[in-house]
Amino acid sequence: MRSKTLTIFIDSKPGKVYSFVANLKNMPKWAKTFCRSIKKVNNDWVIETVQGPIKMRIAPVNDFRVLDHYVTVPGAELFIPMRVVPNGTGSEVIFTIFQQPGMKDKQFANDIGLVKKDLATLKKVLEG
Repeated sequence: MRSKTLTIFIDSKPGKVYSFVANLKNMPKWAKTFCRSIKKVNNDWVIETVQGPIKMRIAPVNDFRVLDHYVTVPGAELFIPMRVVPNGTGSEVIFTIFQQPGMKDKQFANDIGLVKKDLATLKKVLEG
């Protein structure tokens, strides 16, 4: 699959950035183009999106600041790699998007734009 990896510098310590993103209750604060709301239903996280509700899980809390997401859409589970790495006194957030089979180039480009916007919001919230 074609992919695009986006990065953004956040002037905040890696542990703080990681803890904020790892707490899925914070997702509506920064992933505004994707997540309208999120709630825990039994053992699943359910995100309300423009397209309707979807299930999501995230990598277990870890010392490596890996924030990989797994989003369940009809017929598939999508893998979305995400990391927080130290960059000087701040953090670099790394997010990879894959062009899913059957996804048109225009939709892939649109998704990249939405993720860029969400990462900019994350930066604003954490540097705020």
